Amino acid sequence: MEQHVTAVGALTIGLSVLGILIGAFIFILLAGIGFIAQDEEASVILVAIGSFVAIFLLVLSIPGIIGGIGLLKRKEWARILVLVLSALQLINFPIGTCIGGYSMWVLLQKETILLFNPVVPATPGQT
Repeated sequence: MEQHVTAVGALTIGLSVLGILIGAFIFILLAGIGFIAQDEEASVILVAIGSFVAIFLLVLSIPGIIGGIGLLKRKEWARILVLVLSALQLINFPIGTCIGGYSMWVLLQKETILLFNPVVPATPGQT
């Protein structure tokens, strides 16, 4: 199950980086169209829309990168964060649905839960 958790961490980071790259591409595309149009008002509007989309996608992607890194380090908080992000990714059809479903399947397995929360046997005399 450790390989699956590593794969989920890498996929989460990859999908988040892809979101950042798409945001940057949209910004560059809209700013370029505004520049080519040589209309000051259109240029301002397109740059504003491109900036909004890029910042929006950046803000949505940062938790995925943080959660993916945390999963690779086997942190319990990262498992919870990526579970929440995976549930949100289900609406991102078709790739987000596949990755979100796979991530939820991996992170909800008993083996995975024990991987993140190893059971420490109690020593005699402790309660």
